[in-house]
Amino acid sequence: MAIISAVNVSFYYETEETEGQATASHAVLDGISLDIEQGEFVALLGHNGSGKSTLAKHFNAMLLPSGGSVFIRGKDTADEKERYVIRRMVGMVLQNPDNQLVSTIVEEDVAFGPENLGVEPSEIRRRVDEALRTVDMLDYREHAPHKLSGGQKQRVAIAGILAMQPDCIVLDEPTAMLDPQGRTEVLETISRLNKERGMTVVLITHYMEEAVIADRVVVMDDGRILMQGKPREVFSRVDELRSVGLDVPQPAELCHALRKQGIPLPQGILTAEECAEALSLFLEDAHVGD
Repeated sequence: MAIISAVNVSFYYETEETEGQATASHAVLDGISLDIEQGEFVALLGHNGSGKSTLAKHFNAMLLPSGGSVFIRGKDTADEKERYVIRRMVGMVLQNPDNQLVSTIVEEDVAFGPENLGVEPSEIRRRVDEALRTVDMLDYREHAPHKLSGGQKQRVAIAGILAMQPDCIVLDEPTAMLDPQGRTEVLETISRLNKERGMTVVLITHYMEEAVIADRVVVMDDGRILMQGKPREVFSRVDELRSVGLDVPQPAELCHALRKQGIPLPQGILTAEECAEALSLFLEDAHVGD
């Protein structure tokens, strides 16, 4: 059974009634069906307004479908009695960590969630230390969150979710406000949670390079799923992605441009190392420089 299952999900925002006009509905999601398996790392891509953040908020019942259903381990998010359990199973990390930090001391902030769940104090202590250790922030447990760097704040926000022991963590553009170092710190943390702990990860991002590390990439456009597959498959469709306002990782873009000029480079290149190796092999075969 999938940990998350969206079945023909639609979602509408009601626009306010204006003078002389009836209330109208604006469709944000249009017939989305998507299964996410336990332990999978899924990157959700799309331009602004594509519906990706709206879809993600359905995964822990922050939003409820206007049509269709969302199930978390078989529990319907529309069932009010199940929402408490659902929100424990699926944790959400927001774009701006300052919106998720509530205390003046790091360890108190991480303890906030388990305390609200009624966890015993001794267990809270264990969870807080474990969560901070997981995100490499244990040495900062007595620091003030507002004095931390952006990347450190986001890692503390992730620790706060981990302390509630969810089965899945959904991250809505968690690196959008960070510098390159902060982005690296957060991505390494996310990858480690998935690879070493088997935690299900849903990452919403505008950075194509971040999506490369996912098991599966899902591309949304105009409230629908446009394409999905392994990163190598999706990012080989350069022209289709560009047609909906998305880029591809720079090595993939370079190889795509070179193939258009007649250079026979293989499909599926994603990293700078793979690009360099393919070009080196081409030059050797062409005997350039002899």
